[in-house]
Formats: sequence, C-alpha cells, structure tokens
Amino acid sequence: MEYLKLVELIPVEKREITADKLVDVILSSKHSDKMPSGLAIAFLQQWRQNLLSSKLGLSALLEGAILLEQEKTLVALRELRLDELVDRIKGAV
Repeated sequence: MEYLKLVELIPVEKREITADKLVDVILSSKHSDKMPSGLAIAFLQQWRQNLLSSKLGLSALLEGAILLEQEKTLVALRELRLDELVDRIKGAV
C-alpha cells in the first residue's frame, strides 16, 4: 500500500486531528508487538520534530495504525468523514 498517496486524500485542515486519532489507535493497541522497529522509529522522529501531521508523519502513523488495528483505524477515519480514504484502504487490503 502506498501510504504517502493515501495521505494525499486527507484535507490539510484535517491532518492534525487525523494524526491525533491515529496516535490514539496506536497507543491503545494491545498488538504493539506487531510494530516493526523501523516504523516505530519513523513516527517517533516525526513526533520529536512536531511533524506528525506532515505527509511523512501521517504516512508512518497510518501504516502503523492499519498494521496494529485495521478495524479501529477505519472506524476512526470514518468518524472524521474520510470516506474516500477508508474505501481506498479497504480496496488495497
């Protein structure tokens, strides 16, 4: 799945709240053992630089959230009315 392309479907004005929701999904997951260390490092670096709502930050968060909690991620994205993004994710899985 090309996460950077998927991030393009998130309107700029919704990127910060989307990042917050994805962080919540990741931090509340009971499947943290599925998270590859390289991916965890990627979004920690984005967090330190306050760039989680950037394209790269959202890309890492989206990948991690889908990997750990696909259904919870889709529900969170639907709550944000990111229906096209949800449909693309479902089509790619």
